[in-house]
Amino acid sequence: MIRLVLTGIWVCAITLASVYFSVYLATAPAPAISDSRQNALELVKGETITVPVIGNGAITGYFLGRISFMMNKDMLKGVTLPLSEMTTDELFSLLVGNKMVDLAHIKSFDPKAFREEIKKGMNERLGGEYVAEVMLEQLDYLSKEEVKQNASGEPKKLGAPVKIIEGASAGETPAAAAH
Repeated sequence: MIRLVLTGIWVCAITLASVYFSVYLATAPAPAISDSRQNALELVKGETITVPVIGNGAITGYFLGRISFMMNKDMLKGVTLPLSEMTTDELFSLLVGNKMVDLAHIKSFDPKAFREEIKKGMNERLGGEYVAEVMLEQLDYLSKEEVKQNASGEPKKLGAPVKIIEGASAGETPAAAAH
């Protein structure tokens, strides 16, 4: 009988201890993020910018782009940068001056090299390692004709209509045309 009572007390003690430690671990604060690189960076959202594409002495189209940056938080403290204007100028240099995007060979476009060139150019202009990472949120091209068509409100021209039922004349039903 004493053995049975001691076994019951032992089971109760183990159960209470396991419940206590389960609750303790479940409510413990989460460990601090040890990734110091992530803590040192701040997201700087870019604005949508338009860069004209010039070819044969005239505007042939427009690049629409939005680029954001992961920048060094410590270096940004107390510094006011005309980031939008600097980004526009850098993109203008890359897209128009250096011709990094060749519209005739768009498949050869390398986004990684494009990001690296933007990062390198921005850091050179800012005079330090301000930009840690470049994120391309949008990079589109609109031809001059597409812009004119959209501005005039004309509906987009579609190709030739595809016939669903061939051979049916105006008075026939699809079932009669099949016979």
